[in-house]
Amino acid sequence: MISRRTVILGLAGVVLGGLAGGLYYHFVGCEGGTCPITSRPVPSILYGALIGFLLSGLGSGWKRKKRE
Repeated sequence: MISRRTVILGLAGVVLGGLAGGLYYHFVGCEGGTCPITSRPVPSILYGALIGFLLSGLGSGWKRKKRE
């Protein structure tokens, strides 16, 4: 069972990562269209959300087995 704290941390990681991806697109993004992730806002936000999810630690606990 996933605890409430884990879900909140995962959602916070997704939201903050998506925000960071959007800000990266806005301030640094590739204008020429040669960068597959940062040349458009949606992939940049989704990639940031994925990275935020993974860094939140939620992704690492999926395959953890209960020790009895």
